Amino acid sequence: MRILVVEDEKKLAAYIKKGLEENHFAIDVSHDGEESLFMLNTNEYDLVILDIMLPKKNGLEILREARKNGKDMPVLFLTAKDAVEDKAYGLDLGADDYLVKPFSFIELMARIRALIRRGKVHYQTRLTVAGLSLDVGAHRLYKNGQPVELTNKEFALLEFFMRNLNTVLTRTQIAEHVWDYNFDSLTNVIDVFVNRLRNKIDKDRTHKLIHTIKGVGYIMKDEKS
Repeated sequence: MRILVVEDEKKLAAYIKKGLEENHFAIDVSHDGEESLFMLNTNEYDLVILDIMLPKKNGLEILREARKNGKDMPVLFLTAKDAVEDKAYGLDLGADDYLVKPFSFIELMARIRALIRRGKVHYQTRLTVAGLSLDVGAHRLYKNGQPVELTNKEFALLEFFMRNLNTVLTRTQIAEHVWDYNFDSLTNVIDVFVNRLRNKIDKDRTHKLIHTIKGVGYIMKDEKS
């Protein structure tokens, strides 16, 4: 899943980015309002973490314009403005939650999981397909009951496939949800990671799970389809 973090304090933004990447999210970061609004209008995000006090455009303006442009992803305000009036105004504009700095990263993760569960994406924490069991919370994969070691990117890629079972995924969609804004989609990195994943989950199967759609991308099919 892909999250946009809008935070002008660069050390804090880097801290949030690192923590979320360790939890297997693809993260884009913006440090000012105008850039973040451009990114929101040109990319699809599953969630936005948004500061209010930003250069060029503040978070309230960004949220107002994003909602006006039809962007309906969950938005979590993360800000030092803790007055009840500020919280109420942000929620009335269309924010989904409000967390005041300083904050606990554990609480931030709990709120993110809650927002995703309430949003348009049904966030299951355990996914199963054809003998594979992916425990998202514990970052573990089991194949027929046996543990399989995955890198962070392999895990994120498999999770994206399993959440979109029997759906053709283009390389652009995979890049947008598994990698970040700076990813060069003209490289063969996606194909390399898909091949690595195949070697770990498909190598000894008669009926393969991951299939190439020539000129388009990939699809994961369960054994019944």
